[in-house]
Amino acid sequence: MELFLIRALQLILALSLLILIHEFGHYLFSKIFKVRVEKFYLFFDWKISLFMIPSRLSKKEDKALIKLPATKGDTEYGIGWIPMGGYCKISGMIDESMDTEQMKQPAQPWEFRSKPAWQRLLIMIGGVMFNFILALLIYSMILFSWGESYTDLHKASYGMEFNQEARQLGFVDGDIVLRVDGKEVHKRDADLLRAIADSREVTVLRAGVETNIAIPEEFGLLDIGKEAPFMDFLIPSVIDSVAPGSTAAAAGIKRGDKILSIGDKKADTWYKLLTALDQMSQEGTQKEVKITIQRDTLLTLDATLDTSYKLGVTYKAPDYPVETISYGFFEAFPAGVVYGCNVLKGYVSDFKYIFSKEGAKSVGGFITIGKMFPQKWDWYRFWNMTAMLSLILAFMNILPIPALDGGHVLFLIAEVITGWHPSEKFMERTQIIGMMILLGLLLLACFNDILSLF
Repeated sequence: MELFLIRALQLILALSLLILIHEFGHYLFSKIFKVRVEKFYLFFDWKISLFMIPSRLSKKEDKALIKLPATKGDTEYGIGWIPMGGYCKISGMIDESMDTEQMKQPAQPWEFRSKPAWQRLLIMIGGVMFNFILALLIYSMILFSWGESYTDLHKASYGMEFNQEARQLGFVDGDIVLRVDGKEVHKRDADLLRAIADSREVTVLRAGVETNIAIPEEFGLLDIGKEAPFMDFLIPSVIDSVAPGSTAAAAGIKRGDKILSIGDKKADTWYKLLTALDQMSQEGTQKEVKITIQRDTLLTLDATLDTSYKLGVTYKAPDYPVETISYGFFEAFPAGVVYGCNVLKGYVSDFKYIFSKEGAKSVGGFITIGKMFPQKWDWYRFWNMTAMLSLILAFMNILPIPALDGGHVLFLIAEVITGWHPSEKFMERTQIIGMMILLGLLLLACFNDILSLF
């Protein structure tokens, strides 16, 4: 329960920040062009709001749990109770509020529809622009605060451990990845996985000899990690510590022992050991097991697994050198821009897979996003996730789908170029269509989230 709450808190904090920044982008450009903003809300306030500061123009009696005195401005500020986003209600505009009564009245100078197309365009792209800028600023400050650290693949003497899809291609546990299509690689990151997915040949060092692995044309990014990470640093199952009173202690396992197998399952790497224990836990039957270890000689120990199916040991991590690139304050900004643009480029490149059968299965909602946050509070990973989500939010919002910012931007660009101004009835219908598309995507994401729980 504690782990769930930590992840949930990180998710809520990150999304709240991104929503506020996004809506503030719309708000700021509206104020610059003297367009009235009627409401500025974090989350949706259907029927009731958790917190509200009414404007001087507010007429309805909002059922707010906490209500402060009205401000002298035109905008009502608040926090809703439905955490599905936020909104900035702009006068004279067809948006998710579907306030069509206002549109039946004569246009007023302070309304969105009365402004030139270029001003309306800037108001609509303000949210996306601010999310993009926020991501670049976060990445810049991450590089300034923590630098960029990685373990050089060439210096990982134990090599890599691969999943089933990688082994079918010809990779072997212990391979050290050197080059992809002739280009040297040093970092194990998302860019490396994309490069392998798009490559035709990967060169590895295997038992001191360079070996080329052919990658078939039909192999793609969706095939690269269906059940487990495509590759990770191989960590031998050498024991670093044994918890007193644990299953391992009772069996006689000591620090420095290397586990080779447990029951009938191979367990000579840390990942294989955890996988074997997890499989036994799912089977729920095998309690009395034999553990084969390498000490001075091969030994076979008897162990009795408890209900947690954990041995109570930690592994001895390989002593690999860590490369760290440090950035000064002013150096961090251009580096952060390059890094953020590279992340966005990778996400846009991956987006094409969403239209495939496997890609549709990967669409996730709040549960999927929540699982991406660490189980323990880690500011480095939190800000990395927040920056990435900010880029995703910016990209998704600029898609030319009615009801999203991109849908409005598409019509405004057409108006700037051709002079054609869509009718209010047309905008109402496209808004409804867009909301139906978004509802369908939301249902798909929720369905995939539920399936992931089972």
